[in-house]
Amino acid sequence: MAGLILTTYDWVPEAPRGYVRDIRLRWALEEAELPYRVASTPFHRRDAAHFAHQPFGQVPWLTDGDLSIFESGAILLHLGERSTALMPADPRGRSDVREWVFAALNSVEMASLPWVLFHFAGDAFDTPGGRQLQAFLDVRLEHMEQVLSARTWLAGTFSVADILMADVLRLVDRFDGLAARPACRGYVARATARPAFVKAYEDQIAHFAAAD
Repeated sequence: MAGLILTTYDWVPEAPRGYVRDIRLRWALEEAELPYRVASTPFHRRDAAHFAHQPFGQVPWLTDGDLSIFESGAILLHLGERSTALMPADPRGRSDVREWVFAALNSVEMASLPWVLFHFAGDAFDTPGGRQLQAFLDVRLEHMEQVLSARTWLAGTFSVADILMADVLRLVDRFDGLAARPACRGYVARATARPAFVKAYEDQIAHFAAAD
């Protein structure tokens, strides 16, 4: 376990701090109380060694012994197999978690991320493209509102699926996109009140601030 190394950027600008995706792994590692250390890769100079670990020049990646794993969803599933704090032991529970991991990435984030990037760019939503993005996200959020109105956590108990879904939704909430979705907003509040998230968030902010 002591061999777990989480690699993220050495620095990022102010706007994405608290939202860089290494927070998902920090959160999971803290929930499971798995020992790990954080390593840095340059934000401004992405060399061949970086691309050898992450072929798109992004972060994070996890080193676990002789394994190097990229993509936050893949890493969270890998960590879920290490701890029942992240994924239940029974086959049905594991199947439920895997379903919601992919739902967070493929059904919700694929709708939310273009919408979020529109906000970061300051583009107007009163355009055909903006209205289309809003409508696409609204459909996905309405489905999530129905799901989260009936349950506390996606797979019955807290899991890596909730780490992913809550992280996706809290970025929408940053731009007030959950204002009309009380179940979604309450879910994000529950998840981010967990001590493991609070520590992960504070550690990420401190990591990037140390390089200013």
